[in-house]
Amino acid sequence: MADVRFGIMGLGRGRKAAEQVANAAGAKLVCVSDLQEEKAKEYGELYSCDWTTDHKEMFARDDIDVIGVYSSSGTHCDYAMEAIAAGKHAFVTKPMDVRVEKCDAAIQAAKGAGKVLAVDFGNRYSLENRQLKAAIDQGIIGKIFLGDVKMKWWREQSYYNGGYPLGWRSRLETEGGSIANQGVHFVDLIYWLLGPVKEVYGRSATMTHDIETEDLSAAQLTFQSGAWGLITTTTSNYPNLGTQVEISGTEGTVRWNQKGGIEITTKDEDSVDLNRFEVPDAPADIAEDMVSAITKGTPPVVSGEEGKKSVEIFNAVYKSSETGQPVGLNQ
Repeated sequence: MADVRFGIMGLGRGRKAAEQVANAAGAKLVCVSDLQEEKAKEYGELYSCDWTTDHKEMFARDDIDVIGVYSSSGTHCDYAMEAIAAGKHAFVTKPMDVRVEKCDAAIQAAKGAGKVLAVDFGNRYSLENRQLKAAIDQGIIGKIFLGDVKMKWWREQSYYNGGYPLGWRSRLETEGGSIANQGVHFVDLIYWLLGPVKEVYGRSATMTHDIETEDLSAAQLTFQSGAWGLITTTTSNYPNLGTQVEISGTEGTVRWNQKGGIEITTKDEDSVDLNRFEVPDAPADIAEDMVSAITKGTPPVVSGEEGKKSVEIFNAVYKSSETGQPVGLNQ
């Protein structure tokens, strides 16, 4: 079977995806694009592929099957729809976008064209995380009543002032704030592990940076299961403490640390070995995922519909913060 031919747009966030494509069986990196000529040329030469500063040129090629979009957050679905209109499959980095309606439009565009649309959430590909989900689904900690996310990161003002084009990280429409950009990794994780969300009450504020987005968000979630979720995200915490997730059930607790390690303690066991939970083989990353989805018709790990869920949640946090009222969701 012929290789699936990839183009990657955006070589800031997209550098890792380009590497994954270059190393994936059944994949071929045909072209990369970036607004900065030096960066596009550097990675084109690194992976012995074509390069361009004009994404439209790459999208129009007939020797590319799928486009990976790694642009500013508020443009993900715009570019995905442009790629789909050009006859390509598409995947985007997290978040799927900053607006739910744009996610819906991209989902419908992909369905109408018969193309695969996926979202690259790295946590979903981790073997350890998949084993954790299996353990939770099998009831290792009993009935879950609380999921607690604490993301305490540090970002200098220069982080928001920089980027290309300059300052895009500081604006709501192009990036979103701490929960929409950095925190969305863990919003998706807690949604994946605990299930659909029924209601959100949230607050957000700008505490320490000169930006139009928030750098502190706090939210209380009610899941359809009846469990509660507590999510705190900030980019104002010095030093950077990373992210911790704790999931509490009637029979025990899970402790998940971004810097490495998952601990499960139950009433019967001080330390549960995750390796006893078998999970089916799955793609190791987005490149393998897209190859499988395109050649075998297997659903991507995070489809457009699934990727939209975290966008619904963080938009509900923002809306609740504005109105002072809880926001219902129909997930």
